[in-house]
Amino acid sequence: MADPSARKVSVSRVIPAPASAIFAVLTDPGMHPVIDGSGSVRQSRSGNPDHLTLGSKFSMSMKIGVPYLIRNTVVEFEADRLIAWRHFNGHRWRYELEPVEGGTKVTETFDWSTARIPKFIELMGYPKKHPAAMEKTLERLEGVVTKGG
Repeated sequence: MADPSARKVSVSRVIPAPASAIFAVLTDPGMHPVIDGSGSVRQSRSGNPDHLTLGSKFSMSMKIGVPYLIRNTVVEFEADRLIAWRHFNGHRWRYELEPVEGGTKVTETFDWSTARIPKFIELMGYPKKHPAAMEKTLERLEGVVTKGG
C-alpha cells in the first residue's frame, strides 16, 4: 500500500498582501469561481454561507466534461492561517497562509490521502493535472487581492 502522506500535491506563491485579505477571499464561497484556475468551478450555489468557518457546508456548480454539483464541508480552520474542505469522496483542498517578508506565502494542497477511493483519483490523473491549475488559482487569487480582480 502506498504511503498516505505521499498522496498530496502542493503549490505555493508569495502574494504581496496581508493574510487577512487573502483569507477573506478563500472563506467567501462566492469568490471560488473567480479564483479557480481549473475552469471547473462554475458557480457558488444559493444557500451557501457568506463566510466559511469550521463545519460550514457549501455547494458549487461544477463542470468537468459534464455539469454536476459538489458539496463540501470545511474540516480544518484557523482564522487567517488555514482552511480546508472535504468533498464527498473524502479528499481535501487545503490553503495554508504564512506571513513572510513581502507578503503572505499561500500553499494550496490537493490531499487525497483521506479519500475513500484514492486509486480512482490516481487513475483519473488528477495528482498530475492539478498543480498547473493550482498555480493558476494562486495567480488569480493574487490578482483579486492586489488589484481587485
